[in-house]
Amino acid sequence: MNNAEKRLFLIKYLLNENPRYEGYKIPSDEAGQKDLLRSLFNVRPANDISEEFLSVQDEYLKEEIAKKGITDINDLKEIKKDIYLWQGDITTLRCDAIVNAANSGMTGCWQPLHTCIDNCIHTYSGVELRILCGKMMESQGYPEPTGKAKVTPAFNLPCKYVIHTVGPIVGGRLENTHKEALASSYLSCLKAAAEKGCRSIAFCCISTGVFGFPQVEAAKIAVDTTTRYKEETGSDIKVIFNVFKDEDYIIYDNLLSGENNG
Repeated sequence: MNNAEKRLFLIKYLLNENPRYEGYKIPSDEAGQKDLLRSLFNVRPANDISEEFLSVQDEYLKEEIAKKGITDINDLKEIKKDIYLWQGDITTLRCDAIVNAANSGMTGCWQPLHTCIDNCIHTYSGVELRILCGKMMESQGYPEPTGKAKVTPAFNLPCKYVIHTVGPIVGGRLENTHKEALASSYLSCLKAAAEKGCRSIAFCCISTGVFGFPQVEAAKIAVDTTTRYKEETGSDIKVIFNVFKDEDYIIYDNLLSGENNG
């Protein structure tokens, strides 16, 4: 099968899996099919699935990620020693670990086609990630606490691991408890990466999306926590601050260049 045929196979499998979708018309265009497949990934329960599906899905996703273009950490330029700033799609980054800004359910974003990083990572990693996270949470028996970290394989992503952390939700005024919780998320991820022997880690902008943490303050905490960890432990782990918005790039660039440390 070529990738278009694989996409149709995956769509039909997921539609046939759920009686609610009986008679659902599959779009004829590529963009419509891709949106439908992603949506089906986004809403599928964390149930086991056949090896045939996984085999086709894995081939499909790896080709789709390759088409987007993979960026290797070795091709990035340091902004400071062992510190990188990169604007791009974290699901295309080849390094040891990437950080996912998760929710307390830990099984990904269930909103079809949502643009949050949790949705993107679960989509391109494949359904294996949600299945594994579901089993982890069932075994744990309670929602994931804020500020902790869990490590999973990355499955179809070009990195080795995904480190999941639940950042604080800021619904109103920013409090010290929010700042302490965000610092805990960064520190927990760094410690988890070290335990796995990772030589590199890419951080997204934890909690600054729908969780409402102010971007400048969040970036300061990210940089300060990471810098302090490396100084106190002597770690030579390479840290990538991954941003998507131009605004966030400017914030981190100013911080890391020493222009806005006040």
